[in-house]
Amino acid sequence: MRSRFAPDRGLTGRMLVTMFLLGLLYVAFIAALIVLLKSTALVVVIAAGLLGAQYWFSDRIALYAMHGRVVTPEEEPELHGVVDRLCAAADMPKPQVAVSGMDLPNAFATGRNPNHAVVCVTRGLQRRLEPAELEGVLAHELSHVAHRDVAVITVASFLGVIAGLMVRFAFYSQLFGGRGRRDQNTAAVFGIVMLVSAAVYAISFLLIRALSRYRELAADRAGAQLTGRPSALASALTKVSGDIARIPTEDLRTAQAFNAFFFSPALGPGTTLAKLFSTHPSLDRRLEALAEISAQLGEEAPQ
Repeated sequence: MRSRFAPDRGLTGRMLVTMFLLGLLYVAFIAALIVLLKSTALVVVIAAGLLGAQYWFSDRIALYAMHGRVVTPEEEPELHGVVDRLCAAADMPKPQVAVSGMDLPNAFATGRNPNHAVVCVTRGLQRRLEPAELEGVLAHELSHVAHRDVAVITVASFLGVIAGLMVRFAFYSQLFGGRGRRDQNTAAVFGIVMLVSAAVYAISFLLIRALSRYRELAADRAGAQLTGRPSALASALTKVSGDIARIPTEDLRTAQAFNAFFFSPALGPGTTLAKLFSTHPSLDRRLEALAEISAQLGEEAPQ
């Protein structure tokens, strides 16, 4: 079923280009491992197992890590009401609705496709936002679901996960493998594996971050157009970004592993380098884009 979210050719083009480049990188990386390690079966089993786990269980993993649980319309009538209205307006299947007890103000969508998706908001977000602002955030997250962003990013990030694992595998094999120290040929092979894996990880990291930043702008645009109120989404962004900076550091560390899924990244003060490689555009860039959409829609400035 096609939703009424406006098609985004820019988003589609960037996804296709990035996935094509990642695909080439993936094929070259696996081929190099097969040649160097001479263990085709091991590589294929590891790759297939991790990809399958990420693809099929990403929603459960994210909910568990963020202390979220699926809620019924009886438990959260207002939240379900907003999701019902937005899904009807977008002509898309309704995802499961979940709530996390965390005070961190945020929301995320996850799941492999629109028919197997979940949208989760935290209690901290519900407590801080006005109804129109919460609607804007949920429209943003539903755009991710409609465009299958979560599945694309999950599959795209798989190569980086494998590369990171291979770096660790080669490193610890050399560190603890007495036989490896005696055999110079073995040491050379593992050294090459580490270099190749590190290069693959770095390239895939940069490609995925670029793709992720654009998909956030696209979701902002689609959500704002669906509700017709870009200013409400901009207000929610400003509130959430400001409040996240005041969340205790230990809580931020827990959430940062899921930044790619969040409405706004869990970044605390003093994280200039993290922001440089962020999964999200800067707050100023997002607000600027929403202001342009507001002008295009002729939205009246809030009183």
